[in-house]
Amino acid sequence: MLNNFQEFFNLLPLIIIGAGILVSLCIEMYSKKSEQILPWFSTIVFLASGFHALAYVNSVSVIMQNMFAVGGTVNIFFFIFTFGAAIVSLLSIDYLKKYGTYYGEFYLLLQSSVLGMMLMAGAKDLFVIFLGLEVMSVSFYALAGMNRKKLKANEASLKYFLLGAFATGFIVYGIALIYGTAQTTSIDLIASRFAQLQHNLLFVAGILLFLIGFSFKIAAFPFHMWVPDVYEGSASTVAGLFSTGGKAAAFSAIIVTLGVLFNGSIQNIFEPYLAVIAVLSMVFGSVVAIAQTNIKRMLAYSSIAHAGYMIIGLASGNYDGIAGIIYYLVAYTFMNLGAFGIVSIIEGKEEANLELKSYSGLASRNPILAAFLAIFMFSLAGIPPFAGFFGKYYVFISAIKAHLTWLAIVGVLSSVISVYFYLRVVVLMYFKDSETEFSIERSSTGLAAVVISVLLVIIIGVAPGTVIGMITSFLH
Repeated sequence: MLNNFQEFFNLLPLIIIGAGILVSLCIEMYSKKSEQILPWFSTIVFLASGFHALAYVNSVSVIMQNMFAVGGTVNIFFFIFTFGAAIVSLLSIDYLKKYGTYYGEFYLLLQSSVLGMMLMAGAKDLFVIFLGLEVMSVSFYALAGMNRKKLKANEASLKYFLLGAFATGFIVYGIALIYGTAQTTSIDLIASRFAQLQHNLLFVAGILLFLIGFSFKIAAFPFHMWVPDVYEGSASTVAGLFSTGGKAAAFSAIIVTLGVLFNGSIQNIFEPYLAVIAVLSMVFGSVVAIAQTNIKRMLAYSSIAHAGYMIIGLASGNYDGIAGIIYYLVAYTFMNLGAFGIVSIIEGKEEANLELKSYSGLASRNPILAAFLAIFMFSLAGIPPFAGFFGKYYVFISAIKAHLTWLAIVGVLSSVISVYFYLRVVVLMYFKDSETEFSIERSSTGLAAVVISVLLVIIIGVAPGTVIGMITSFLH
C-alpha cells in the first residue's frame, strides 16, 4: 500500500496536469466565464506541477512496472515544460483577443500538449514515447490552426500535420525494426543488449529511422522544411511553445532512448550522422536567418541553428554533452519564449508590426520592452554573461572532450554569423528612428511573463555551475 502511495506521489506532476485537463473541460462546458477563468487556472496547474517536480527532483525512481521514470533529469524536463507553458498561458491572455481566437479550448490543448511532453521525458518504454509524441503532436496541429479565419494559420496547421505525420511514420517504422531485432520495447532491456545488437543491420536501421523521425521534431536540417511557415502562420505565443517545449520533448526522447551511448562503455556508432546534421543545421540556420525581414521567420531559422548546437552534445556521446544539452534547453526555453513574448506584445491586429523595420526606434517608444528584447537577443547570440553563452560553452566543451574539436570550431563560427542578425534587432531599436507610428497595446500579464523569462535567463546565466552541477549529479 505504502509503495503504491509513493508511486502515486512521484507521479503527481503528471496527475496534476491530467486532473487540470478534466477540470478545464468542465469549466469550459459549464461556466459562462470560462474565458477569464481558464488562463489563470492553467497557469496555476502548470506552476503547481513544475514546483512539485523541482521540490522532489532528488527522489529518483522507476515506476508503473518499469515503464516510467521520475526524478532527476526527468523532473528537470518537467520543469522546462510546465514553466514554459505557464509563461505561454500568461502571454496568451491579452494576445488571443488581438489574434481573434479567444477560445477556451486553447488552454485545454496547451495542457494536453504538456502532458504528452512529460510522457516522452519520463518514458522507459518505446510505446510510452510514441504515446506521448502523439498526444503532444495532435495538440500542436490544432494549436497551429487555432484561428481558422486566417489563411496562414490554416496553411501552418496543414503543413505541420502532413510533415508531422510523415515524421511519425519514420519513428513507428524505427520502433518496429527495434522491436523485431531486440524482441522488447523496454528501453532498459535494449540498453543492456546494445553491445550485441549494434552489429545487427536491422537494429541500426531502426535506431537511424527513429533518429530521423525526431530530427523532424527538433527541426534539424534537412528535416526543417515546415519550421518557417508554421512559426509564421501560428499565433506568436504558440510558435514560442513549438520552438521550446516541442524541441525539449524531442531531445528528451532521444536522450532517454540512446542513454546507453553516452556512458562511455559503447562506441557511439551514430556520431557521423549526428555530426553532419549538427553542422548543416548550424550553418544553414545562421546563414538563412540573415536574409529574413520577418522577425518570426528569423527566430524560426535561428531555432534550426540552435537545434544544431544541441545536436553537438549528442554527437559527443558523453555525459558532458547530455548535461550541456539539458542546460541549453533550460536557458533556450526562457530566452526564446521571452523573445516570442515581446513579439506577441508588439504585434498588432491582423499580424501587423511583424517586420523587422517595425522595431526601429522601439527604445524611445518603449524602453522597457526594448531593454528586455536586447537581453534575449544577447543571450540567443551567446554573448556572456547570459545563459545562452554557457549553453553553447558546455556543448562545445563536450565536443572537445570527445575529440570532435572541428565540430566545436564550426559551432563557434556559426555563432559568430548569428551575432549579426541578433544584434541587427538591437541596432534597429536603439540607433534607428521609427519609420511608422503605431501604438503598443498594454498587456500587464504579458509583461509579467516576459519579466519572469528575463529573471530566469539572468539567474541561469549568473549561476551556471550550480545548474550544470545538479544536472550532472543525476547522470552519473
